[in-house]
Amino acid sequence: MPINITMPALSPTMEEGNLAKWLVKEGDKVSSGDVIAEIETDKATMEVEAVDEGTVAKLVVPAGTEGVKVNAVIAVLAAEGEDVSAAASGNGAAPVAKAETPKAEAAPAAKVDAAPAAAPAAAKVSAPASSDNRTFASPLARRLAKEAGVDVSAISGTGPHGRVVKKDVETAVAGGGLKPAAAAAPSATAPAPAAAPLAKGPSDEAVLKNFAEGSYELVPHDGMRKTIAKRLQESKQTIPHFYVSVDCELDALLALRAQLNASAPEKDGKPVYKLSVNDMVIKAMALALRDVPEANVSWTEANMVKHKHADVGVAVSIPGGLITPIIRSAETKSLSAISNEMKDLGARAKSRKLKPEEYQGGTTAVSNMGMMGVKNFSAVVNPPHATILAVGAGEERVVVKKGQMVVANVMTVTLSTDHRAVDGALGAELLGAFKRYIENPMGMLV
Repeated sequence: MPINITMPALSPTMEEGNLAKWLVKEGDKVSSGDVIAEIETDKATMEVEAVDEGTVAKLVVPAGTEGVKVNAVIAVLAAEGEDVSAAASGNGAAPVAKAETPKAEAAPAAKVDAAPAAAPAAAKVSAPASSDNRTFASPLARRLAKEAGVDVSAISGTGPHGRVVKKDVETAVAGGGLKPAAAAAPSATAPAPAAAPLAKGPSDEAVLKNFAEGSYELVPHDGMRKTIAKRLQESKQTIPHFYVSVDCELDALLALRAQLNASAPEKDGKPVYKLSVNDMVIKAMALALRDVPEANVSWTEANMVKHKHADVGVAVSIPGGLITPIIRSAETKSLSAISNEMKDLGARAKSRKLKPEEYQGGTTAVSNMGMMGVKNFSAVVNPPHATILAVGAGEERVVVKKGQMVVANVMTVTLSTDHRAVDGALGAELLGAFKRYIENPMGMLV
């Protein structure tokens, strides 16, 4: 029987994804565990492995397709000994759907391939649109169109099923005659398709009426920005935030960091680690949660979730938003291990190659804007965490010691807490433990 390959749910909250690339073609034989496609989620590009063995009979969803619903059929495999053409055409036995794939969900993917193949000339006239008037275009084509200031929906597509591809954008830009993206704004003579308003937010029309026509550009929200907006709005609306700030002296920490980096062993002529202040902040936060376990919690309506390890998420800025890769059981790891792991996670975060388990969950988070020169700020709690530490820049300040004014390196940190789980006194205790490790960093080496 033919075997359906469906769009996988790569995270608990994933509802749809973009089929970025096929790594197989029709007629290829695949085995269980073979990487067959790349799927783009809101925050990462994931490789998808085959679960079954067989021959690729049909690629139902073309590469570059956006907004493919979870559990929609994206390809069909012919089982061993089965006629490939029969499996592709559906003339054989009914395809075996995965147990978790609702039959109703298979319909959207089938429509993607149902575009009339017998009318190639029509495909060159205009790019096809889905039922919601969304133009089909590859991610690269969309980016190039945006950079060139052209409306991708006005470009004729020559890709599969009329999809707008890189070549089409380049041709359109060279030929001119296209409206700038800004011209897609609503006007009396050429109304644009109505944009869906933000949930509980102002509509495009309500905002744009305050600006002169032609003085702005409409940039559609991508999946990452929508997810960030939804989660942070939910956080501020449902979590009672409470903030505690403290100043930490850094002189001892900076001296120890310099000493540890100078003594790092080398491999192939390079040091095996190079500690940053942020690495030591991560370790100090993890140890503070170990010392104050009542603060290493998550709130649920029925229970207080008490975590056994400090899994510290670290905010990393990437194009279009941010992501928080997680250092698991950070309280048990050496500074060098945290440093090297963070470098790897940060690099893969920027290229959107993190696996969901590498950025989902966690018990707390650290957001460091000190390297950007920010002195003090308050971060938004990221559920299911109950705490997040905002780290400001270290700077020379005049402090008083034993009645004498001296200059010291000082940074301000602010702990945001979910007051349902970590109240003011407990937050102050946690922040006090963190301050002790920062100002007495030898304790992090024990």
